[in-house]
Amino acid sequence: MPDELADRLRGSGYRLTPQRQLILRAVEDLGHGTVDEVLARVRTQASAVNASTVYRTLEVLEELGLVRHTHLSDRAPTYHSAREPEHFHLVCRQCQRVRSVEPDAAAALIAVLRRDHGFDVDLGHLAIFGQCVECEAVEAPPHPH
Repeated sequence: MPDELADRLRGSGYRLTPQRQLILRAVEDLGHGTVDEVLARVRTQASAVNASTVYRTLEVLEELGLVRHTHLSDRAPTYHSAREPEHFHLVCRQCQRVRSVEPDAAAALIAVLRRDHGFDVDLGHLAIFGQCVECEAVEAPPHPH
């Protein structure tokens, strides 16, 4: 990835800096991370990096197609690597767990939206909120005998 990062940055008039490398690596390591989570990860290796550097770098990396963002809660956007296969997200409102799901699972919905509504879905930004079966099982009252 460092070569791809360097090529994309230079091709767009940016320099390859250690901070940019650390921020991209943090996003990839986290899988899904907010700016604060990316910052905390980066600061384990470079304590002088500040939040504005992370915000600006994530904007550049997204502009270059290296990261994507989605909204997985009411808080700040969550970033993930664009190198991951396309996916959408299931978010449990109870435990906050995020699951990445392959596009095929939404194929019927995508087809209906395209056919009936003339709408093309951007799966990378799709997040479906609900409750996972693990949390549902914890909340379910015991069955009477």
